[in-house]
Amino acid sequence: MTKIFKIEPSHRKIISKPTLLKALTYLDKKAFETPFLLIDTERVKEKVDIIGKNIRNSKVFYAVKANPDIEVIKFLHSLGMGFEIASEGELKLLEAIRVPADRIITSNPVKSFKFLSLAAKYGLRYFAFDSKDEVDKMKKYVPGSNVYVRLTVPNEGSEWPLSRKFGVEPDDALSLVLYAKKKGLNPVGITFHVGSQCTNMHNWSTALLKAKALWDMAGEKGIMFGMLNIGGGYPIKYTKDVVNIEPIEKVSDRLIYEKFPAGTEVFIEPGRAVVGDAGIFVCKVIGKARRGDENWLYIDVGVFNGLMESVGGIKYSYIVESSDRKRHKKQWTVTGPSCDSFDVIDKDVALPEPKVGGLILILSSGAYTISYASEFNGFSIPKTILI
Repeated sequence: MTKIFKIEPSHRKIISKPTLLKALTYLDKKAFETPFLLIDTERVKEKVDIIGKNIRNSKVFYAVKANPDIEVIKFLHSLGMGFEIASEGELKLLEAIRVPADRIITSNPVKSFKFLSLAAKYGLRYFAFDSKDEVDKMKKYVPGSNVYVRLTVPNEGSEWPLSRKFGVEPDDALSLVLYAKKKGLNPVGITFHVGSQCTNMHNWSTALLKAKALWDMAGEKGIMFGMLNIGGGYPIKYTKDVVNIEPIEKVSDRLIYEKFPAGTEVFIEPGRAVVGDAGIFVCKVIGKARRGDENWLYIDVGVFNGLMESVGGIKYSYIVESSDRKRHKKQWTVTGPSCDSFDVIDKDVALPEPKVGGLILILSSGAYTISYASEFNGFSIPKTILI
């Protein structure tokens, strides 16, 4: 029987029509058990073709942590993507499908000993750092490697700030670069991260100007950088419009062209922007309740097994299966299936009355969902299905 979903104009602004149609076609033709994540490969390819297009001399490295599903990784590998990793688990994933070492970088400034050991054996040559202790570790495990120092830059306007855990100011960065050179490493450049899901285009400009200051300081000390890693942060649509990739890249490219030497190599590390809006979570309503003056909606995917980013403030758009297109909306507290009261996905979500047993589609859920998921309380990690 054909399923009917209440699709509104706001949904069409969040997810592309072809992606939604592919998902709905899949749901009509397949027998399945929920929850699971659908990934539209055509949408992924579109994003791969877009990212880096407007930045001269750029190389793109997919941030594996965004979605490490093996089929997703295989598909991106087939498109010729590079990969950015942080751990031995991610390295083993790439090793399993024989990704060449020269298409892998690691921008985790504090790496485990096991990872460094495996990275050395595999032949990785690009490593980030932001402390003397990390320089000493790299001298021991990956001597002579290309290294790039991480700057701290403003993260205002980012849904998921990343500026406190890693990064140093330019003066400290210069000292670290000189120390790395002294220890026999090869300082090749600078990296920064404006924050994940960054909706403030000015963050890239501010970060680039800060990087230029360090670049010049290093040059005065005889260290000639050749690589600038601008990290990730490109946003996707969840519930509202965001700045597009093209203007971010055009502004960045113009500034790089004006301020940095000709031929500067630019690394980009997108994760969310590659797979986020290609994903649709398919879940089922398992219960409803009225508690005090609140309507509670229980679905079979929650904070622990797929939607952890909701805890950090990410809000999703939902499409409800409904045979009555005229049903009025109510405000709902949407929660997952576990017994933990922490498992609340969102509050005050306006949705038409769902039916128990009916489906709900969660849009733009391809990134940082499965990668965060656990089997807490015995609930399985949802499968990822490429369509």
